[in-house]
Amino acid sequence: MPKIYKFMFWFSISLVVSSVVAVGMFGLKLGVDFQGGSVLELSFNSSTDSIDSPQAGSGRPDISQIQKTLTPKIGDVELSPEGDTGLIVRTHELTEVQHQEVLSALKTAFPTAGLEEKQFSSVGPVIGNELKQRSLWAIFLVLVCVVIYIAFVFRKLGRTTSPWSMGLAAIVALVHDVAIPVGVFAILGHFYGIEVTGVFVAAALTILGFSVSDTVIIFDRVRENIIRGGLPAGRQGNKSEFGALVHRSVMQTLTRSLNTVFTVLLSLFAIYFFGGASIKYFSLALIIGIFLGAYSSIFVASPLLVWWTPHTKR
Repeated sequence: MPKIYKFMFWFSISLVVSSVVAVGMFGLKLGVDFQGGSVLELSFNSSTDSIDSPQAGSGRPDISQIQKTLTPKIGDVELSPEGDTGLIVRTHELTEVQHQEVLSALKTAFPTAGLEEKQFSSVGPVIGNELKQRSLWAIFLVLVCVVIYIAFVFRKLGRTTSPWSMGLAAIVALVHDVAIPVGVFAILGHFYGIEVTGVFVAAALTILGFSVSDTVIIFDRVRENIIRGGLPAGRQGNKSEFGALVHRSVMQTLTRSLNTVFTVLLSLFAIYFFGGASIKYFSLALIIGIFLGAYSSIFVASPLLVWWTPHTKR
């Protein structure tokens, strides 16, 4: 295979190692979905007030004034501005009575702010821990099913390469595609307070499905080229010949993969820039992961298949 595969493969490994280091140093800032608590998404759509002095103009009230209003009611609270008018309120688990008290206190303190509640969610710590465990199991089961599926579909290539090599190469690519977004969100959580919620798990599962689709397309073209006699008879274990065949398969499917990825990315960028705050980071995770899915199918899964095949055949 051309040397670019080896260079990009080790570049990918360095990104994965950096992501692992970031997670180890900063950890993930888990949202209420996993650790329990309540989240209110509010919007202020009219002129703003403060308790001490009204202010003209539009937008939300001063954050410090909102903090002073809510702390006596519910204790510790974390406020995150969203745009010019939005506000995310995170705190411990609230009862419905406390929820209504918060809204009433804000409406009383800022009567002309045009307060509107866009979303309220509350999760207990037990449910959050259960969701965390189920999310990890879901990702693990997806990876196992991918190996079994690929080994079954490509089982007739045993004379040239092991279908298990294909499955394991795909798994390494999938781990690469998920590990890097996790590292990015660890950095975003540490420096910008971005939380990992159940929506991120949905994004991770979507990334896995999209990435394995790209990988299977390349592997299927490898199979077709082998069946058509693309590999000289009696040289199935020759690493250079098999590498040339895999490279040719990648180039034959490259246009299709790029067209698919760019079309999806255009939609995701539109969601990221024009969608609501609740799905903004869902789309960001997908943007990173889907780009990596197309990249890893070429520069991670394909070279691994070539490098592992001679060892398998021996």
